[in-house]
Amino acid sequence: MFKITNKEAGQAAGVSVKQNVEHFPCTKCGALLKFTPGTHQLTCEYCGEANEIGVRTEAILEYDFHQALQELAQAKPNADVSEIQCDACGAGFKFEKSVHAGECPFCGTAIVTGTAQARPITPKSLLPFKIDEAQAKQQFKRWLNGLWFAPGKVKKYADDDAKLTGVYIPYWTFDSSTETTYLGARGDIYYVERRVQYEENGRVVNAVKQVPQVRWTPVRGRVTRFFDDVLVGASKSLPRQILEHLEPWDMDNLIPYDENYLKGFSSEYYQVGLDQGFDEAKHKMDNVIYQDIAFDIGGDQQRIDQFNTTHNNPTYKHCLLPVWSAAFRYQEKSYRFVINGRTGQVQGERPYSYWKIAFAVIFGVIAAAGIFMLLDHAQMLQTLQRQ
Repeated sequence: MFKITNKEAGQAAGVSVKQNVEHFPCTKCGALLKFTPGTHQLTCEYCGEANEIGVRTEAILEYDFHQALQELAQAKPNADVSEIQCDACGAGFKFEKSVHAGECPFCGTAIVTGTAQARPITPKSLLPFKIDEAQAKQQFKRWLNGLWFAPGKVKKYADDDAKLTGVYIPYWTFDSSTETTYLGARGDIYYVERRVQYEENGRVVNAVKQVPQVRWTPVRGRVTRFFDDVLVGASKSLPRQILEHLEPWDMDNLIPYDENYLKGFSSEYYQVGLDQGFDEAKHKMDNVIYQDIAFDIGGDQQRIDQFNTTHNNPTYKHCLLPVWSAAFRYQEKSYRFVINGRTGQVQGERPYSYWKIAFAVIFGVIAAAGIFMLLDHAQMLQTLQRQ
């Protein structure tokens, strides 16, 4: 569980505090280092020396959700963090309110600050970047060139040398053992014979057909399911639908939080609270539980009138996951996109060419009309042959 130290408690309640800044000097020349994606190394940009990160092997723990809520209710307000002092150039500056890792705006030195002063719950695990910026750009180019109905000028953006920003996005993960009771009805289809009239080849035909009916039977029941690592993005800087479409993540490869992996990248504090995150997770769980109930009811059709879910012993983790992020402008509008820093999966916003869509619709109508004419001609030939 998270704990607030005496020092942090004394800095709370609106008191301005100086950020704790971590520096990682090269073991060969003393210059500052940056993490190299796909490795466990910090690389010196000056002498090229690779400095190994000591990989920690402790288990990634789950934390009690209800206990955390109690501690959060008793925690004092977060400190008002003051400016950061860059040791490389001596400049003072501030990150954006939601950011705790990035670069000095004056000299470009990689800076990582502690998170405990600004948030009571600190990240305990992360997935390091696996693909570098060059690989991410290649993935973006493939995605952009594969977009249907995109304006031609937009696709030319793939050839531009746009800079991507590597960002560690905060996430919550939730585990929960659920028990759900429900009321509903099971629908079984049966058939009855009905005499019907219909027109065929210009003649009225009488026939007996099998007509489906549904027999509804009231049901009640109980389903259980254990949910493991339900992911909820804790950032508000990117739309939730974009973040969710970056899944799946290889959560089995989470490693203990180590600020070394943040060197040279930006990183955000969580902006979605723990309780808000669990509400989002419960919504995701409800969608799965609904399917479980439908399967439990059985039959040909199902009607679910109400259900009530109990969450037993929910737990959480707070972790950081890597994305490459950028945006491009088209006709005075900005379009954002992100790339999964582990898999290269691309998701984002995109413009459409209405001319291309209009031509596609016109072509589709012409093609459909041509097919209809061929079918009509074939039917006329069959009629003539019967006569």
